Amino acid sequence: MGLDGGVFPRGELFSALTRSLTSIGDRLMRPLCRQFSQAQPPGLDALATPAKSAGTGSSILSSLQDLPSALWPCSSKMEKHLQAISVLQWVISFLALGIACTLLLIYMFCTDCWLIAALYTAWLIVDWNTPKQGGRRSSWVRNWTVWTYFRDYFPIRLIKTHDLLPSRNYILGYHPHGIFCFGAFCNFGTEATGFSKKFPGIKPSLATLAGNFRLPVLRDYLMSGGICPVNRHSIDYLLSCNGTGNAVVIVVGGAAESLHCTPGMNSVTLRNRKGFIRLALQKGSDLVPVYSFGENDAYKQVIFEDGTCWKALQRRLQKLLGFAPCLFYGSSWGIVPFSNPITTIVGEPITVPKIEEPTEEMVDLYHGMYIRSLLCLFDKYKTRFGLKESDILHIQ
Repeated sequence: MGLDGGVFPRGELFSALTRSLTSIGDRLMRPLCRQFSQAQPPGLDALATPAKSAGTGSSILSSLQDLPSALWPCSSKMEKHLQAISVLQWVISFLALGIACTLLLIYMFCTDCWLIAALYTAWLIVDWNTPKQGGRRSSWVRNWTVWTYFRDYFPIRLIKTHDLLPSRNYILGYHPHGIFCFGAFCNFGTEATGFSKKFPGIKPSLATLAGNFRLPVLRDYLMSGGICPVNRHSIDYLLSCNGTGNAVVIVVGGAAESLHCTPGMNSVTLRNRKGFIRLALQKGSDLVPVYSFGENDAYKQVIFEDGTCWKALQRRLQKLLGFAPCLFYGSSWGIVPFSNPITTIVGEPITVPKIEEPTEEMVDLYHGMYIRSLLCLFDKYKTRFGLKESDILHIQ
């Protein structure tokens, strides 16, 4: 309808709308084009053309296409930003997600949303033992695109040296710990490096602090990646009640090792760590040494001397909290790690017999075999990944 109650023919209405939109577009683009035409470098004469082509329906599009590339984000820079964001979200999630969600849950009990908080708490109680019973992994989460950006930030690689048989269970000893175990998480907690394709029929379960699974939301986030608590009940279930083809990944050095990690340091805490050897013997699970070159290069750390009050405080908090509070810093904002390559080598399996009550001599025997296999793995690949032939792996 027109203003006078008449009817516009459909063709005339369409033409009127087209002329109006074109006129508005030209008015908006003319000052922009004039600005660029005054400051354009030689060879960009076409930049001023759209301002002269008033009345054409393609003037807006042609003006946008002819804008200098400097106005648009560089694809390589954008990709690098996405990579840094993907790493940052994992670091912040690991450090703060559990605590933040706990505080939010408590706050919700004091608001009109208390019913939601009560329902979630009830479900949390019912679901409390799920992490100890194989967890609740999600192939969808493990294959998120964000993990490919996470992988490419460093980048992280996974190298297979021998097959792992789906008819056996395995305990993979991961070395070194580093600050956040980036290599362990990316390789075994996601599919970014193609673990399932390289080791078909093997289901990895990365073991981490059991305290993380007492925190709301964080526990579900970790379980979705196949991450489990590093306690006897959880590992017993995976190696005894979950069939075969299971690979439990244990970061053997733990919190104590993280206190000594620094760029260029080739040292692992292993000499007195025999619990995982005894467990492998009791379950008849093969041992596999795993070493990540570059894991210690992700952050720089302030290492306090033995005997100082700061070192004593670190060790006391380690006993109380179960992890070592490290004073570290990275590249951006102090919390984003340095983008140094991390290469994870999965070594040759050590066949282990099933002995329900292994003797100390038997544990020492296989512990020695494991150390020799790890040293051999390190010496074989060290020169390929930036180390010198003279570099050695220190066993503490």
